[in-house]
Amino acid sequence: MRRIYHLKTCSTCQRILKELEADSSVELIDIKQQNIDADTLKMLRDKVGSYEHLFSRKAMKYRSMGLHEKELSEEDYKNYMLEEYTFLKRPFMILDGEIFIGNSKKTVEEAKAFWNKIK
Repeated sequence: MRRIYHLKTCSTCQRILKELEADSSVELIDIKQQNIDADTLKMLRDKVGSYEHLFSRKAMKYRSMGLHEKELSEEDYKNYMLEEYTFLKRPFMILDGEIFIGNSKKTVEEAKAFWNKIK
């Protein structure tokens, strides 16, 4: 499977997609148009160990909903991400079984190196 979940309107996601030079073998999914489904989210959680690791605390709604003042459970993290795309760290890439989550320089470099190796 080769998928990149991103936000089309996010300049950081656009920059990363450009850097990766992903070809037509990669399915690009705009999470605003098509939020992640429960099965894919569970598969990602199984790979990384927790829903919390996939959750973005940088989302504006995180503070506006008062979530920063609550102790969230794994079930809470999962439900918020399924209800609202903005809580997903982005982009996240599934490339031939490898998972790359977020936009840190290290993650992007690892994704680029892996992509260049497999394309």
